[in-house]
Amino acid sequence: MFDEKKIKELILISLVTDAYCLGAHWVYDEKQLKENDLNWNELNKPLSVWHKGKNVGEFTHYGDQTYWLYEFLEDKKTFDEKEYLKFWQEKIKSYDGYVDGATRETLENIKNNKTSSGSSSSDLSIVGRITPLLLVSNSKAEFLENVEKFVKLTHNSEKSISAAIFFAKVLLECLNGKDVINAIKSIQKESNTTIQAFVQKGLESKNDDTFKTIREFGPACDVAEGFSGIIHLLSKYTNLKDMLICNAKAGGDSSARGMIASVIFMANQPSSQIPQNWLAIKKVI
Repeated sequence: MFDEKKIKELILISLVTDAYCLGAHWVYDEKQLKENDLNWNELNKPLSVWHKGKNVGEFTHYGDQTYWLYEFLEDKKTFDEKEYLKFWQEKIKSYDGYVDGATRETLENIKNNKTSSGSSSSDLSIVGRITPLLLVSNSKAEFLENVEKFVKLTHNSEKSISAAIFFAKVLLECLNGKDVINAIKSIQKESNTTIQAFVQKGLESKNDDTFKTIREFGPACDVAEGFSGIIHLLSKYTNLKDMLICNAKAGGDSSARGMIASVIFMANQPSSQIPQNWLAIKKVI
């Protein structure tokens, strides 16, 4: 049902975005965000201690786990979440990147034989990793089912699941040719009141300064902080590079916001929008 070439392009842009965001990812200090030696037009080494050991063109743990899902699905026709969980566990065993709270809690739940292994995390980052699921989804309904199964594996909270379903639906609308703002507004109408409010706040910030807006919404990892920032980015920018640079400059969980925003932005845009020098990532699709 979905064009494979386009899907792979969207997976690539999510990874490129993550690699670009590595430079200032999880930097929260406003002085450091405004006074640093990053070249905002290029890929950079990370400033944050959390990504110590990572180099230019590498991913945060978000990009790494997105790539794992892509690797797992390459020779598959459907998404078996139980098999993926085993694959994911094996990857984590030898992983030398940052292991976040959601991963640690999920591993502990598996160890304790909990029926539902997913953590209680309400982080937004899991939403940015859903794009590879389009490769094994033969309908819109199957994609949404796969998204929910995937998110629950590590982020089994109502907030993360609801956010993932919202952005998955918006992505589907954009892939079907609808422009981004109309797609957002159409899915907003059928969403719960919390998400409707997140969306409205983001839409109303269209003409506001991105740095100030994201800092006010909250630059951290939780859905409640990042959701409106994504809507702000998608409603304000008509150029991918401008959107991602301004997003990265705002710091905090820039990769979570950027991965989601860039995939939706590029769903009905030509690949020429991707800066060529940002394609120098360590792994490619």
